[in-house]
Amino acid sequence: MNIVYASNDSYARHLGVSICSLFDRNRDIPRLRVYILDLGISGASRRKLDALAVRYRRTLHYVKLDDLKSRIPFPVDTGRFDLSTLGRLFIGEMLPSGVTRCLYLDCDTVVLGSLKKLWQFPIEPAIAGAVQEPTIYRQVKEIIGLDRKDPYYNAGMLLVDLKEWRRQGMGQQMLAYYQSMDGRLPANDQDVINHVLKGRIRTLPPRYNFFPNYRYFSYNALVRHAPVYQEVTRAQFGQAKKHPVILHYMGDERPWIAGNLNHYRQAYDRYLARTGWAGTRKEKGKRLYMLAYHMMDYMTVVCPAMRWEIGKRVGMKMLGGYTR
Repeated sequence: MNIVYASNDSYARHLGVSICSLFDRNRDIPRLRVYILDLGISGASRRKLDALAVRYRRTLHYVKLDDLKSRIPFPVDTGRFDLSTLGRLFIGEMLPSGVTRCLYLDCDTVVLGSLKKLWQFPIEPAIAGAVQEPTIYRQVKEIIGLDRKDPYYNAGMLLVDLKEWRRQGMGQQMLAYYQSMDGRLPANDQDVINHVLKGRIRTLPPRYNFFPNYRYFSYNALVRHAPVYQEVTRAQFGQAKKHPVILHYMGDERPWIAGNLNHYRQAYDRYLARTGWAGTRKEKGKRLYMLAYHMMDYMTVVCPAMRWEIGKRVGMKMLGGYTR
């Protein structure tokens, strides 16, 4: 099994948490290779990561990618996201040629179960497998050429047929599309992946990339908002809420922020305590916002339309500069 992460030093702590959970929950997998696309991880952070691997009798393989900016031959504006997010676009060329299948994970994930079934999931003839994100703004889909019937996928977990990815030159195609969009998209490389791989991504069960705020949405509300989400069954969605295999802390309610009330925050805290970053204080200054955000979570249960409206107003401000 080949697992891939991309990280700079700012996200090394979260990377450590994710790797710790990965190793802990998949002890029975004999050949578990972890590749880290290294976008500037410091020596101190690397020593902490290596110590973690030694404890679980594993090895980490670092692939230097600190020249990422020079690999993109046009200006890019990643907005509120770090440039390291673009590392996903280079998995085909940066990983050894013998690696023909990989599972990419964002650093802000925690693994809570075995990945055996996910790894064995048949995705052919598609190039990748991913989990749908039905709450994406309609305007984002329009910007990248998707309509209402097209699924939109979150790229925080990607199961990739690297052999086919390389054969079809996906990396080059994605950079070409990104350049055609002036190097500026609302969700950056995630939007690029959704556009270029349209019709070539297989929908995977949501428990393999579960977003904590989806705990407060009903299955019916998501299907009404995005009818294509019916490809996911009600049972699969219910199972994801109760027993997620991969938690993805996307959104604002992050477990490392002081005052957060994320229902799944203890999973992050539990594994942080097992890393070299144990005892790291939570980021301060957002307690009132965290409380307001959590109140919105509960409001979603009784009135999802209100959340759509709030999201729409916030989203329109965010998307104002992306209209073409």
